[in-house]
Amino acid sequence: MTPTTPNPAPTPAPTPEGASRRIPLLSLVFGYGPVLVLPLTALAAWAGMPLAPLIGQIWGAAILIFLAGVARGLSFFTPGGTHVSQMATMILRFSLGLLALIAGPSTGFGLLILGYASIALTDPWLASWGGAPGHFARLRPPQMAVAILGLIALFLLVPR
Repeated sequence: MTPTTPNPAPTPAPTPEGASRRIPLLSLVFGYGPVLVLPLTALAAWAGMPLAPLIGQIWGAAILIFLAGVARGLSFFTPGGTHVSQMATMILRFSLGLLALIAGPSTGFGLLILGYASIALTDPWLASWGGAPGHFARLRPPQMAVAILGLIALFLLVPR
C-alpha cells in the first residue's frame, strides 16, 4: 500500500472562449432572450395591459440581481483572486436591483436604467483585463442597450 498525497485544489482549465472576443451562440441566445422581455413589456404597456409595467419592473430587477451574481461568480475565476472592482460592480448591481424591487415605478425604472447602463460601461472594461470573458466587451453594450430602451419606454409609459 502506498501513501496517498492530497490532490491539489482544482483550477479552472484555460479555454479559448474565455479570452476570445467572439460571442458564443449560447451567450447570444441566453444573453438577449431575457433582456428582450423589457421592450416586450413596454409594448404590452403601450397596448394597454395594466400589469405590464409591474411585470417589467420585477423582471428588470430580477435580471439585474442575477447579473450581480454573474459578476460575483466570474470573480472566483480571476487570475490572482477577486479584484475590488468586481466586488463593487456586484454590490452596485445587487443594490440597484433590490431597491428597484421596492421602489415605485418611476424611481424603480430610473434605478434599473442606471444599473443596466453601468453594465454596458463596466463589463467591457472588466473583459479588457480578464475580469470577465473577452466576448463581454462586444456582447454587453448592445445587449444592455436593448434593456435600456425597454426600460426608458416603461419609464415614459408609467403614470407619475
